[in-house]
Amino acid sequence: MKLMIRPYLAFARIAFLKILTYRLRYYTGIVTYLVNVSVYYFIWRAVYQNKGVLNQFTFEEMITYVSVGFIIRTFYFNNIDREIANDILLGHIAGKMTRPVNYQWMNIALAGGESFFRMFMFTVPTALVIIAIYPLQAPASIFSMIAFLCALVFSFLIFAGLNFLIGTCAVYLHSILGLIRAKYVLVEILSGLVIPITFFPESMAKISQWLPFHLISFTPLMIYMGKFSDDELKINLLMGLGWTFILLVLGQIFWKRALLKLTVQGG
Repeated sequence: MKLMIRPYLAFARIAFLKILTYRLRYYTGIVTYLVNVSVYYFIWRAVYQNKGVLNQFTFEEMITYVSVGFIIRTFYFNNIDREIANDILLGHIAGKMTRPVNYQWMNIALAGGESFFRMFMFTVPTALVIIAIYPLQAPASIFSMIAFLCALVFSFLIFAGLNFLIGTCAVYLHSILGLIRAKYVLVEILSGLVIPITFFPESMAKISQWLPFHLISFTPLMIYMGKFSDDELKINLLMGLGWTFILLVLGQIFWKRALLKLTVQGG
C-alpha cells in the first residue's frame, strides 16, 4: 500500500514546489478574495436592512457564510480540467500516459499538492485578512469544526472529480473553454457559494439536494455554522462519501472510453 501511494505523494510534492515558484500571484489573490467578500458584504447589508432573520440566517451569520465560503474556495479549487485539456491539445498526454500510474489519481495528487500549498500561503492569509476586517463567527462547536474539515475533504475530491470529467471531454471536443466557463457558473450557483441554497425556490432547492454541487460549498458551511441537525449531518457526510465514489468511478470509466478516441498531435 505504501509503495502504491508513494508515487502520488511525489506528484503532490512536485506540484507544491512548482506553485511555490509562482507564489506572488497568491498574494495578489488575497486582495481579489477580499474584494469579493467586501462586495457581498455591502449587498447583504442592503438586503438585511431593517430585517432580523432571512431564511435561517441573521446578517452576522450571512457574512460568516459568505466569508468562510470564499476562504474554503481557495482550498478546494483546482484546474484539473484545464490541465487535461492542455495535455491533450499540446500532445503532452502521450508522455504522461507512459508513466506507471493512474492518470486520474496523478491529476488529483497534483491538485492536492497545489491545494496543500494554498492552505498555508493563500487560505490562512486570506482568512486572517478577512477576520481582521469583518466580524466572523467561530465554528458552532469543536465537533462542528471536525465535521467541517471532513466535509471539506469531500469538497476537494468532488470538485476534482467534476473537473476530471470535464477535462476528459477535451478528447471529444478539443476546445472545452466554453464548457469550463459554464461549469464555473453552474458550480458557483448550485454549490451555494453565491447565495445559500435555503434562498432558492423550493423546487430548485429540492433538485439541488440530489446533485453533488451543494456538497462543495453549502454543506461544509452549514456544518461549520451548526445549521444541520445530527441526522442531517450524517446524511450529508454520507452523501459526500457517496458522490466522491460515484464521480471518481465515472471518471475512470469515461477516461478509459475516451482513450479509444484519443488522437495525439504535437508533443
